[in-house]
Amino acid sequence: SFVVANAATPGVFGLTPNIRQQLDKQYIDVAISEEHAIAMISGLAKNATKTSYSPYSNFKVGAAVRMANGKVFTGSNQENAAYSACLCAERVALLYACANAGDSYPVSIAIAAYQNGDFTKNIITPCGECCQVLIEMEKRFSHNITIYLYGKNETKIIKSAKDLLPLAFELGVRS
Repeated sequence: SFVVANAATPGVFGLTPNIRQQLDKQYIDVAISEEHAIAMISGLAKNATKTSYSPYSNFKVGAAVRMANGKVFTGSNQENAAYSACLCAERVALLYACANAGDSYPVSIAIAAYQNGDFTKNIITPCGECCQVLIEMEKRFSHNITIYLYGKNETKIIKSAKDLLPLAFELGVRS
């Protein structure tokens, strides 16, 4: 996991300059601009593509989930010869984060893809199943999850998973 903090919190977390240096990419300073924060969480998602197991598609996806308590969890896609057993990076990161972050909840997720020796030029979006899980988490925690979609040519910011899947499955009758 990662720790997100700002200059006012080093004593609280014990983040001396020496420890910050040891944490390297696991430390995110939240006292920076939104552009820097997006670049940093997107960088963690890009880095997560290195742990992808994708021998069938050769399409490596990484995701980084930032929790309200400042921790960041990463995940990558994991393929299987039985395709239905595959897991997308978004679900790996999100479910791992929710299982390990205690009382905290997800506030954002960044997604990046790597193929043919480079990151994709265009953004990729979560599949419908991942959107459904993101929407369920928004409902569970009564909080929207901001989605950063990274591409070399652009990064898109989506304010809620509902914007990606407006007709998500719901039990019962729609209002």
